[in-house]
Amino acid sequence: MDIIKKPVVTEKGVDQSEALGKYTFEVEKQANKIQIKEAVEARYGVVVESVNTMIHPGKSKSRFTKKGMIEGRSGVTKKAVVTLKIGDEIDFFSNI
Repeated sequence: MDIIKKPVVTEKGVDQSEALGKYTFEVEKQANKIQIKEAVEARYGVVVESVNTMIHPGKSKSRFTKKGMIEGRSGVTKKAVVTLKIGDEIDFFSNI
């Protein structure tokens, strides 16, 4: 099981990473803070000071089509905000 699914790159996230050394990742729902810390340290070679997690519930979605109303739900996601040791950083844009 790969714990880290993908980094979340948003304007707020980039500002936090530059100013505070905090990076946001989308992670597996079953992963705990210790597993997330170990996965980030192993993948990026940095020292993690703290991990904060949040679970976003799925939202109800609906749209009107020719055949009538279609209803469903988006999936539940879990995000982790990882604070790195001062001086460490992760460059998501180095491969571009």
